[in-house]
Amino acid sequence: MPLYDFRCETCGNFEKWRSLAELSTPMHCPQCNAVAQRLFSPPMILTGNLRLRNEQREPKRVQRTQEPETPRNREHRGSRPWMIGH
Repeated sequence: MPLYDFRCETCGNFEKWRSLAELSTPMHCPQCNAVAQRLFSPPMILTGNLRLRNEQREPKRVQRTQEPETPRNREHRGSRPWMIGH
C-alpha cells in the first residue's frame, strides 16, 4: 500500500496510506474534513542494503596467516624463448 502526500487548504500537508483502489476517491482532511488535494512525490526506491554500503566505505585490512610461496621459474628448452611449451 503506497503512502501519499496530501495538502489541505486550511490545515496544511499530511500523509496517508491508501490502496490503489482508493486512488480515484477524494481524500478528506483528518482535522477539518475538507477535500484535500493529492501532491506529487517521487517514489522512494532502495537498491541494495544501505546499512552495509555505509559501513564498508574503507577497504578491510587483510592479515596473512602464511607467507606466500615463492614462484617457480620455468626453464626454456626451445628456439623461441617468448613461447611457452604446449
